Parts: sequence; C-alpha cells; structure tokens
Amino acid sequence: MASRKVAVLVGSLRKQSYNRKMAKALIECAPSGLQLEIVEIGQLPLYNQDGDDDGSPASEWVAFRERMAGFQAVLFVTPEYNRSVPAVLKNALDVGSRPYGKSIWSGKPGAVVSLSPGAIGGFGANHHLRQSLVFLNVPTMQQPEAYIGGAAALFDESGKLANDGTRNFIQGFMNSFAAWVQANLPSA
Repeated sequence: MASRKVAVLVGSLRKQSYNRKMAKALIECAPSGLQLEIVEIGQLPLYNQDGDDDGSPASEWVAFRERMAGFQAVLFVTPEYNRSVPAVLKNALDVGSRPYGKSIWSGKPGAVVSLSPGAIGGFGANHHLRQSLVFLNVPTMQQPEAYIGGAAALFDESGKLANDGTRNFIQGFMNSFAAWVQANLPSA
C-alpha cells in the first residue's frame, strides 16, 4: 500500500493540551502506510463569508485551504467544550468548506478521537463533530470508536503516553484507520 498523507487537526490550543499529546501518540502508533502531520488551526481568523464573496479571503484561509488540498485523509483529535467541539475546530471546518462548492473536505476519509479528563471521554464533541462531517462528505470511520477519558493520568512528565492499555487501543485504532483510508479513498 502506498503511503497516504493524513492531516491531523487538534481542537485544543493549550500548550500542554492532552489532545496535542494524544495526537503525537497517534502519529507514533500509526502504521507505515500513513504519513500523519499536525496542521495548525489556531491562526485562522473567524470565518466570514464576506471575505470570499468580495474576493478578499484572509490569507490564512487561503494558505489553510491550499495546504489541506495536499492531504488524502484527515484525523480529528478533539476535547469537549460544553458538550460540543471547540470553536477553533468548528471554524477550521467552516473555513475549509468555503467558498461553496469548493470544500477541501469532500471525499477525504476521516476519523475522530475525543479525549477528556472526564469519564465519558468527550462523547458529546465526538458526535457533534461527526454530524458536521456527514454534511461535509467526510466518510468517517465508525468502529472502533475512540472516546478516551481520564486524560490527566495517561501521560508522563515529558508528555509521552505512559498507559499501555491506551497505547494498545490506539495502535488498533490506527490500524483500523489505515484500512478505512485505503478502502474509502476517492477513485481517480
């Protein structure tokens, strides 16, 4: 299988974000058929359609759209804010979905990992994100689901994943994701 480029979008901007630590662990556990790279989204100005309508989109929007065009799949790693996705992640979805008819998301296989210090592992964010991905035509892996709770106890002082059970789970998740990507790539 040829290597597939996968954009990893992290829905938390915090320096010591558990979600960024998990994104790095997912990248480390990925099989050789996937080439994952974190794509930063915190610099994107809030989406306002006027910029696209009047032909003056923010330069950050243009750069993000162009960069995302080079990826074949997308992996979302998100915390839960108020039972939904963080605004920064929703904004990235909106920026990438416009201008209308030119979405950078359409047809790219995806998966969602939600992570939280709480017990339910970001279940609400995971499902809200999936709702948007349906509309954006991102075929999203259904199983295994990844709601990872207890985030504060999963990493060592250096930010590395220190829980063997979680490592085994995410290795299996990433193997399933690699198969999902391969099976759901748009035909050329």
